[in-house]
Amino acid sequence: MDSSAHPYPLLDSLAAPQQIRHFTPGQLERLAAEVRAFVIASVSETGGHFSSNLGTVELTVALFHHFDFLQDRIVWDVGHQAYPHKILTGRMDRFPTLRQHHGLSGFLKRDESPYDHFGAGHASTSISAALGMAKARDLQKQNHTCIAVIGDGSMTAGMAFEGLNQAGYLEAKNFLVILNDNDMSINPNVGSLQGYLNQIMSGQYYQRWRDRIEHAIKSIPLEGLSKGVAKAAKWSEESFKRLMVPGLLFEDLGFRYLGPVNGHDVNATSKALAEAKEKMKDGPVLLHVQTKKGYGYEPAVQDPLKWHGVTAFDAESGEIIKVQADPAKPAPPSYTSVFGKALVDLAKKDDKIVGITAAMLDGTGLNFLQKAFPDRCFDVGIAEQHAVTFAAGLAAQGMRPVAAIYSTFLQRGFDQVAHDVCIQDLPVTFALDRAGIVGADGPTHHGLYDLAYLRCLPNIILMAPKDENELRRMLMTAVYCGHPAALRYPRGNGLGVALEEPIAALPIGKGELLREGGDLVLCALGALVEPALRIAESLAAEGIDCAVINARFIKPLDETLLHTWARRCRGVVTLEEGCAPGGFSGAVAESMADAGLVRPLLRCAVPDHLVHHGDPKRLLEEEGLSPSILEARIRTFVHQI
Repeated sequence: MDSSAHPYPLLDSLAAPQQIRHFTPGQLERLAAEVRAFVIASVSETGGHFSSNLGTVELTVALFHHFDFLQDRIVWDVGHQAYPHKILTGRMDRFPTLRQHHGLSGFLKRDESPYDHFGAGHASTSISAALGMAKARDLQKQNHTCIAVIGDGSMTAGMAFEGLNQAGYLEAKNFLVILNDNDMSINPNVGSLQGYLNQIMSGQYYQRWRDRIEHAIKSIPLEGLSKGVAKAAKWSEESFKRLMVPGLLFEDLGFRYLGPVNGHDVNATSKALAEAKEKMKDGPVLLHVQTKKGYGYEPAVQDPLKWHGVTAFDAESGEIIKVQADPAKPAPPSYTSVFGKALVDLAKKDDKIVGITAAMLDGTGLNFLQKAFPDRCFDVGIAEQHAVTFAAGLAAQGMRPVAAIYSTFLQRGFDQVAHDVCIQDLPVTFALDRAGIVGADGPTHHGLYDLAYLRCLPNIILMAPKDENELRRMLMTAVYCGHPAALRYPRGNGLGVALEEPIAALPIGKGELLREGGDLVLCALGALVEPALRIAESLAAEGIDCAVINARFIKPLDETLLHTWARRCRGVVTLEEGCAPGGFSGAVAESMADAGLVRPLLRCAVPDHLVHHGDPKRLLEEEGLSPSILEARIRTFVHQI
C-alpha cells in the first residue's frame, strides 16, 4: 500500500494503543479519520468485511481512549466489525494479508494478539463471554473492566438475552454492554425488538429528563414525608420512565441504560463512555450507540448489504473489480441460486411449502421465495434455534417448511434439530448451504461437521448432490419424504449441467453406479463425485480399474450397492468434503463391519484438526482433497493392497 498516497501520521506514530489514552479530542477525531481511510484503502485491495467496520471506527477509537485492553477485556460480537480494533493493536502492517492463506484473520483470534480476548465468527456470544470473564475477575480478586460490543443484528438472538438476564441478576459491576445499533445484520433487521429500539431512538430526550426527575426526587427529604407520599414519589419516578421509554427492557433486566449516542461523534461517544465507567461501579450498564454501516464511504452507506463483504474494488469509483470471464463460456449458476429458484418452482405448485432463514435471505437464496411469495417466507433474524423450532411447529400443523441455513450456523440449533424435529419425526427440510471448505472466513465458517452431527440423529435423511440438477431432485425428495431431511451443497458455482424439467424426486437411500471396475470402488459424496470420475479415468490409463459410486445418501446408505462392489474389488475408497470423525467414511466403515465385509479402506476426508482461512483450492490441497493429491493417494493405496 502506497503510504505517500494515504498518509496516516497518527496511526504510524502509535507504538502501542495505550498512547490513545492521552489523546486530545482533536487527535481522537484525526485518528478516527485515519483509521477509516486505512480501512477503505486496505479492504479495496484485499476484499473483506467492509461496511460493518466503517460503522465502528469512532466507537473503537473512543474505547481505546478510556480503556487499556491489555488489562481490561473486550469481546466483539461476530468479529467482522473489529478491523479498527486490529488496526489499533499493532496489526496495520499485516492488512495486505487479510483473509489470505496464513495471513491475518478476518475475525478475532486469541492466538493472533493479546488484545483479542475472545474469538467469534458466529453472533450473539459477546455478552455471555464477557460476563464469564467478569465473574472470573471477581473470583480472582481482580478489578479490570469487561466489555461486550454487540450489534449487527446479534441482539435478536435468545443467547444475548440469556446473558443480559444473568448479568442483571448477578448485579455485575464494572461490566459494560455496548449495543451498536445500526438497523442491520447482513440483511435489514427484523422483529419487534427492532421496533422497540426505534422507539428508544425517537425518545432521545429520555436520558436527560430521567436524570432531572431522579435528582428532583432525591432532593426531597423523604424521611420527613409520610410513607404514602414517599411511595407516591417513587411511583412517579418509575411511571415517568415507562412513559418515556415503553417497557424499559434493559433497566428491567437490571442494567443502567445510557444513550442513545451518536456513534460517529467520537467525542460524544467518549463522554458517554466516561459516564458509563462511573455508573458501572454500582452495577451493569448498557450503552446504546447509534451507527450506520458503511459510514464515511457513500457507496457503502447507500447499499450496506452489497458492501457487507466485498472483493477488491476501486476506492475512488466504488466499482467492484471483477475477474474477466470468457464470454464464450458463461459461468454456471451457483448452487445457492439453483436451490432458491427450485424452491420457488415447487412452491408454485404447493401452497404448503414455506421458507425460513436466520438473517440470510440473500446468502441462502431465499430472496427468490420472498419476492415470489412474501407471506410464505420468514426471516427470523439471527436466531437459528428459534428458526428450527418454528419450522417444527409449522410442520406439526401440516406445512412443508424448508429451513435454509448455512452448514456452520445450523450447529447453533443442534438441540432443536434433535429434540423438536427428529425425535418427533417432523418433516422439516434443512438446506445446508456452504457445506465443505468455504475459504477466507476460516474455522468458524467451514461447513465440515454437518454430516457428523446430523448422522447420529434418529429419523433424519441426509443427502449431498453431485451437481446442480441433482440438488433440485434432492430438494423435491426432501420436501415430500415425510421425515426430517437435510441436503448439503457447496459454496460457489455448479458444474453447468442441464436442469431437467419437471423436477423429479429420487428413490430414498439409493446411490448411483457411475462406472464399473474391479480393483477399487471409489465411493464419493457430493462435490467429490466429479473429481472421483476424472481420477478413475486417469488411473484407467495406468491399468488401474476403478468403479465409481455416487453415494447420494449418507443416511440411509445404499448398503446393497456398496457391499456388492466392495466384494468385487480389492479395496474401498471414500471421498467427502467433511470431517473424518463421524462423517460419511464412518458410515461406510460401520456398514462394512456390520456386514462382516473386510476390505482395505482409504478414507479421504478432512483430518481431525482445524482448517484455517485461505483460498479454498489451496486448503483442499493441504487437506489432501485436491484432485491431483487424491489421485496420488489412491494410486499409492492400490499398490499397497
